[in-house]
Amino acid sequence: MNTSISTFGALKASGYQSKSIKNELRENLISALKEGKETFPGMHGYESTVIPQLERAILSKHNINLLGLRGQGKTRIARLMVNLLDEYIPVVAGSEINDDPFHPISRYARDLMAEHGDETPIAWLHRSDRFFEKLATPDVTIADLIGDIDPIKAANLKLNYADERVIHFGMIPRAHRCIFVINELPDLQARIQVALFNILEEGDIQIRGFKLRLPLDLQFVFTANPEDYTNRGSIVTPLKDRIGSQILTHYSMDIQTAKKITQQEAEKLEHRNCRVHVPELAKDILEQIAFTARESEYIDHKSGVSARMSITAYENLISTAERRAIMNNEIETIVRFSDLMGMIPSITGKVELVYEGEQEGSYFVANQLISEATKTLFLQYFPKIEKLKKEGQETPYDEVLNWFFEADAFELSDEASEESYLKAMNGIEPLKKLLQKYQPKVATIDTPFLMEFILWALVELKQLSKRKTTNGMVFNDLYDSYIKGL
Repeated sequence: MNTSISTFGALKASGYQSKSIKNELRENLISALKEGKETFPGMHGYESTVIPQLERAILSKHNINLLGLRGQGKTRIARLMVNLLDEYIPVVAGSEINDDPFHPISRYARDLMAEHGDETPIAWLHRSDRFFEKLATPDVTIADLIGDIDPIKAANLKLNYADERVIHFGMIPRAHRCIFVINELPDLQARIQVALFNILEEGDIQIRGFKLRLPLDLQFVFTANPEDYTNRGSIVTPLKDRIGSQILTHYSMDIQTAKKITQQEAEKLEHRNCRVHVPELAKDILEQIAFTARESEYIDHKSGVSARMSITAYENLISTAERRAIMNNEIETIVRFSDLMGMIPSITGKVELVYEGEQEGSYFVANQLISEATKTLFLQYFPKIEKLKKEGQETPYDEVLNWFFEADAFELSDEASEESYLKAMNGIEPLKKLLQKYQPKVATIDTPFLMEFILWALVELKQLSKRKTTNGMVFNDLYDSYIKGL
């Protein structure tokens, strides 16, 4: 569209055809589908579940309710719908509510067009300015959303309160011809939800008894959390009946998809002081922690475990390694298994604990999640450890365990340099042999992480013991502390 057009007459002469926002979304979606374009880029894991339902709802010209737990990308989906709008649309210049010059609905636009006709000035609205968002909170009023009488405007224009020009429009009329998102809809008071009835069904608004017909053209997207239906409020039935499609969102169903989301959303710090290599196993453990948390007996399942937990945990993981490298004046470093402890602040702040979890404490629960994730992934890389074994029966871990039985202690410092760390890990020969036997294709750069991973897993599986010291962690034979106690 030629955005240099500045009058209504020139716009008509160009052959421009006005259309509603729902038709606009529908037509652009059809074009994208025909061309094989990705309609909601970056929404990994939704390709065969949520996105087809969204596309059907848009084709049906429905208002949409996205229902799902926190951190499932509901608001992101709504924002991505902007990409399906035309790049620019014409509006009557100076209009508060984006009046369509072919179908003006405000008193201002109608009067302006009656006065100037084809010379009515036209402005162009970019699609990035056609997204409005409101978080529903109990203090939201009808005046905020729909509008109210403005006494200052009435005084300045010397108008009485019977004149519709004294109205100050709220967010919804100002979002005319735009996408309007109301997040956490159940938090909106019931009487405010009732005020949305006519807007959704008839496109009308009512302000302070004015007989005012404004056939607003909006694409509504609501978001809600299933927990809200019982804890904080509900969507009133008549309003729910007027929402065309309710679409259920979900968390990632596998670790690979979860990793894509985390990598995509994690903060990209371009000016880090050093290069930090993150082994794939570290990324897998991080995502497994979230999967474990969603099944944990200590965590409230109704509240969910947001994908933001994995994202912030990943950022903390890299920063833990970066901090150590800075202290050692190193320009590159590798994430260590012990660096996972640096993620704990990101975990404790992102989970809602049930009573049992509160009793144990958030720090304990975070450690428990890391422990369970470690044990889960260990069995995918190495043989299972038999709890009961026959006398004389050898296991793959005997040499490693004997090494620790004969050694006094093995300490890993949290702030050890790369050189010291690698020397310490490579000093455990049975550990290197175990890794070469069961993971021979592992990249050389990832070897130290997997070696330390084995140590931590053997502790979790009650084959070795560890204790925290001022400087780091000491690993020892399982019975060492018991014998020393005697």
